[in-house]
Amino acid sequence: TRVGIIASNKMDKTVVAAVQDHVKNPLYKKIIKRTVKFKAHDENNACNIGDRVLIMETRPMSKDKRWRVVEIIEKAK
Repeated sequence: TRVGIIASNKMDKTVVAAVQDHVKNPLYKKIIKRTVKFKAHDENNACNIGDRVLIMETRPMSKDKRWRVVEIIEKAK
């Protein structure tokens, strides 16, 4: 499972969740932010842009959708 912010909800029953991670550069040892976007299945179209959601990996649902929204942790303001 991962926690991410909804970046897009324009598709039907699909959202794009941006998951941010802090990674240390192997040579310079500086911590940088890395953002990875996952397409996740949202059955009820309940998510809006800016919501913080918990997504979990699941079986492939389409060409590049392999995650699903488990719960909305925090609604956008």
